[in-house]
Amino acid sequence: MELSKPPPVRRLSAGTAVTPHPPSEQPTAVLGPEPAGHPSSNGNGGQPRSSFVSARRASRSTAPTIDRMQVEELSIAYGQKLAVRSVSIPIRQGEVLALIGPSGCGKTTLLRSMNRLTELTRSASLSGRITLDGIDISTIEPTTLRRRVTMVFQQPNPFPMSVFDNVAYVLREQAKRRPRRSSLKGAVEDALARAGLLEEVADNLDHPALRLSGGQQQRLCIARALAAQPEVLLLDEPCSALDPQSTQVIEDLIVKLREEVAVVIVTHNLQQAYRIADHVAFMYLGELVEYGSAGALFAKPTKQRTRDYVSGAFG
Repeated sequence: MELSKPPPVRRLSAGTAVTPHPPSEQPTAVLGPEPAGHPSSNGNGGQPRSSFVSARRASRSTAPTIDRMQVEELSIAYGQKLAVRSVSIPIRQGEVLALIGPSGCGKTTLLRSMNRLTELTRSASLSGRITLDGIDISTIEPTTLRRRVTMVFQQPNPFPMSVFDNVAYVLREQAKRRPRRSSLKGAVEDALARAGLLEEVADNLDHPALRLSGGQQQRLCIARALAAQPEVLLLDEPCSALDPQSTQVIEDLIVKLREEVAVVIVTHNLQQAYRIADHVAFMYLGELVEYGSAGALFAKPTKQRTRDYVSGAFG
């Protein structure tokens, strides 16, 4: 039996261009003008330095900034592995702080340490100090701390109950006696309104939370967190599982919420960090490489490793 010959291999030189479609069918990218300080320009002849193409910066907050938390020389280890190395950083109400960096760099570990969730891992050990309104958080009872420093996770995790009961759950847990539904309605609606969800669910607060869209579920989780009246809101990649439209709604909400609470967000999306953050902390291998205003860090980073990361040289 004669074996058929394999198809010929087409070899391309480095300069060969491949056109998958006729020229008339080639897509055309239409880009708007870049805002001042846009990170695709490095201030050196306008040469592009990163892949940002459509980021828009949120306007600066008009609310006064208030120091809420201070991370001081914080180091965290899991067994013998050091995950966070001597990080010091401020967290302020009136600002959004974005933690950026490649996977495994310590961003989420740092975030979880702010309300003592790291302690739930048996092998974890911590040195340094984190304060909330000047008080060392290690002296605050964990449940009390997590009401003041609340967290929203990457995947929406509403409880399998109604929209109303998801938010009311927090209020009932804080009450000494189980309050009646009628006495909770105002606080529940206020939290939903602050999370930008009330108008969409006001006609049926008994709607099952698990039947909401992904974006609505995430905003419900934010409403549930806000119902505790926290000083700090921690967000661990809250938009990674959402579509672009829902992401924009969440981003607009985060920018609005910074006037009421200090907001810390972990994100792998550099455009998102550029759009919504007031300050950015870039971490690599557990170390804080660079911290500064979002505009300055993306437009003119001072560290070479930061320049490499925001330009897409690694990630």
